[in-house]
Amino acid sequence: MAEILRALTRPAANPNIPTLQPGDTVRVHNRIVEGDRERVQVFQGVVMRLRGGGTDSSFTVRRIASHGVGVERTFPIHSPKLLKVVVKRKGDVRRAKLHYLRERVGKSTRVREKAGKVEAEKPAE
Repeated sequence: MAEILRALTRPAANPNIPTLQPGDTVRVHNRIVEGDRERVQVFQGVVMRLRGGGTDSSFTVRRIASHGVGVERTFPIHSPKLLKVVVKRKGDVRRAKLHYLRERVGKSTRVREKAGKVEAEKPAE
């Protein structure tokens, strides 16, 4: 019985998702189904928050679309539609939730990059 509960509460980690932190700039490859067609949509932005630790854990990514409109999308980490996540830059932030970025406009929305030689993590292929 304990093995069944452990299997339900701790899903296998998705090997295509590296360790994420708030402030990281990521490129998320998401499978979109439109009718009988399938395509991959890429969403690039800043990780605003990480939520949960079990099967329903997710992360929210924010980007600035055309005309300065902010767009946020929340991706479930254990979703089969999430193909891969690539970390482009590591951000240097002091908070776990970056909701203050919603009020910022222009260059003030940028997040500092971590100092030092930081290699962007790449998912296993």
